[in-house]
Amino acid sequence: MSQTYGGAIGASEPLVAPEATRPEQHLAQRRHSDSAAAERLLPRGDLGPFQRWFRNWFSRTISKLIIKGWFRVTVVHPERFLDEPCVYAFNHLSWMDPLLLMATFPSRPRLYFYGPKQEDLRRGGRNRFMWWTGIPVPFSPLKDDLLTSVRYVQAVFDSGGALAIAPEGTIHVHEGDLLPFEDGAAYLALRAGVPIVPVAITGISAAFFRGRVLVRIGESIPVAGRPTRGNVARYSALTWHALRAAVDGDRDLPVPNRFERWLTDLFNDWGEGGRVAAASRRGPLPADVPIPAATRGEREAPAGG
Repeated sequence: MSQTYGGAIGASEPLVAPEATRPEQHLAQRRHSDSAAAERLLPRGDLGPFQRWFRNWFSRTISKLIIKGWFRVTVVHPERFLDEPCVYAFNHLSWMDPLLLMATFPSRPRLYFYGPKQEDLRRGGRNRFMWWTGIPVPFSPLKDDLLTSVRYVQAVFDSGGALAIAPEGTIHVHEGDLLPFEDGAAYLALRAGVPIVPVAITGISAAFFRGRVLVRIGESIPVAGRPTRGNVARYSALTWHALRAAVDGDRDLPVPNRFERWLTDLFNDWGEGGRVAAASRRGPLPADVPIPAATRGEREAPAGG
């Protein structure tokens, strides 16, 4: 895919619902249209049904050839995949994460990715390919199109699709570690009334040939209530703790050889300071991430399974 996936898939600034908004208004929003009508509201609403199917199938096939040809991949708890719209929240270790999820996730519901952070996906070869696939839900790096990107996400859910998002908002170096979450994943799930499913990735921070990669599907986290600031903070923390517990036993991989190191960093966007600066960043300890109590008037969701 592109370096724009690495460090770009993530949460935007939260759009917090007014306190006066009623919960049933949000639930009605994602049931206002049938799937065919919703697909016309996606970023590639110009695609017909066959075009959309073929490009998704082609993307999944290429991803499987690359990922399963290079790594040894195991999906843990595949029975926890949902057959309904949801938000898959994954830890972000590599530009290859989207390829890994495309290669291992079921074909239904159709998987979309929140990102990349690009003003125009029709510029540049890699960006044009991503735009061709119809899979990304892009948003501007200036965050001046939040309402548009939120409407695109709503169309994903209305069409029966699932959304994958890296709540850390950037790639990080260390396995077994988790950076603080931005609020987008929880906000989007609450706004649409869809569950959050934690997805823990292990072993892809270095591109070892035939290296062991695990994709661990966590128990779904049902959401309840409005996307108020307090409720968004609560579900962000719940998701962070679920993912942090899943990767707790992971450890950094050995240094790969020259070619594997080149492949590892091929499209990784480490941001200012490069890999060295990224390696100095560590996430908080679980004890330092409190889970806010449910706010007054918010209904508690039943435990996920």
